[in-house]
Amino acid sequence: RVLLADDEPANLRVLQHVLQTDYRLLFARDGDKALQLATRERPDLILLDVMMPGLSGLEVCQALKAQPDTTSIPVIFVTALQDEHSEAEGFAGGAVDY
Repeated sequence: RVLLADDEPANLRVLQHVLQTDYRLLFARDGDKALQLATRERPDLILLDVMMPGLSGLEVCQALKAQPDTTSIPVIFVTALQDEHSEAEGFAGGAVDY
């Protein structure tokens, strides 16, 4: 199971198209929903946008890493942000890749 979290429907469609034949997918369009789904469904992997309404992807990742039930779920940030500071922040927040 893979949780895809992005506020842009086009981005979710692209990820869905690439992954749907091999994985059971869960979808969230904001940070709050991503956190709820991750806590309830405990996916095997989370592909997470950084810039989302409500909780940002970074805040979601930090919240997941602070909870014993979700701390071991790997998070990969999928984002347009490419600067070193954003990448360092993502890794510091608990992501396994950026």
